[in-house]
Amino acid sequence: MQRVRVGLTGLAMVLVLIGLASAIFTSASRDGAVTAVGASNATVVANMAEGNVTVGTGKDEPLAELGVAPSTASTEAVNAAEIARRLEAERARIQTQSK
Repeated sequence: MQRVRVGLTGLAMVLVLIGLASAIFTSASRDGAVTAVGASNATVVANMAEGNVTVGTGKDEPLAELGVAPSTASTEAVNAAEIARRLEAERARIQTQSK
């Protein structure tokens, strides 16, 4: 019985903390933006930031849109046979130089 009471008390405390945090964040988001004398206009800065979005990448590559990973869209065709010939020639060249 003691364990159940401690568990339910802990659960109630977690719920109270979540409710308190929710109330704090809700009241903070309702407050208007504070503007300092000589500060930039928030709406102008927000509109400037929207213009920095990269256009041209598809919606199927969100990491490429953010610039985190390179795009997988290739502009040139891959020729596996040509790549294999180049690698084989490079290996042969290295072997002849090392002898």
